[in-house]
Amino acid sequence: MDFARPLIPARLIRRYKRFLADVTLDDGREVTAHCANPGSMMGLAAPGTKVWLEPNDDPKKKLKFGWRLVDHENGHFTGVDTSLPNRVLKAALMANEVPGLSGYDLVRPEVKYGENSRIDFLLTGGGPDIYVEVKSVTLCRHAGLAEFPDSVTARGAKHLTELAGVAAAGHRAVMLYLVQRTDCEALTLAVDLDPGYAAAFKAASGVDVIALGCNISPKGISLADPIPFTSPQ
Repeated sequence: MDFARPLIPARLIRRYKRFLADVTLDDGREVTAHCANPGSMMGLAAPGTKVWLEPNDDPKKKLKFGWRLVDHENGHFTGVDTSLPNRVLKAALMANEVPGLSGYDLVRPEVKYGENSRIDFLLTGGGPDIYVEVKSVTLCRHAGLAEFPDSVTARGAKHLTELAGVAAAGHRAVMLYLVQRTDCEALTLAVDLDPGYAAAFKAASGVDVIALGCNISPKGISLADPIPFTSPQ
């Protein structure tokens, strides 16, 4: 998926109120960008970090820039917009390009299920129904190893419980982790940051795990190859 408009570089001043970031553009202007990421963004929001913004001219939007990438300035990038994975995956699912999730006629997003939940994607018309929950992964504390989550997520634990119920009912349930980093080759759970999520994961019997990498640049984001997932003991 290519970005709708060419990204422009900037330097982060600060991220605050979760969804706001003050930055300095190359021409010296200081502007506020929308940060579409409710997580802690651990390791990604230090002042002075090089970032990439997507401008917009939508009169309905108060903020004229959206923070899309962190540039690690070593050839690697992290995608920080948590709304992008579902957009990338929807196109890939419809094109039968996601390993293990191909061959289905209908891809339906945001379908109600469980206890007041919505599944990211429901795949039907190619075999047993598949319920796919998607999580964006941006945390890396050890070289080459991505971790999820980057903060406590009661909502994420609930999704695991809901998926286990789907599996118990005879459907296929998939937790799909999309690693929005180009510098990671493996994925695990950050048990120390959220023991409750790790416990919910361990209890989620019958839930399949798929971990996918991303190709990321200021031009766009696309799916890369599957990466190994290691469940902590």
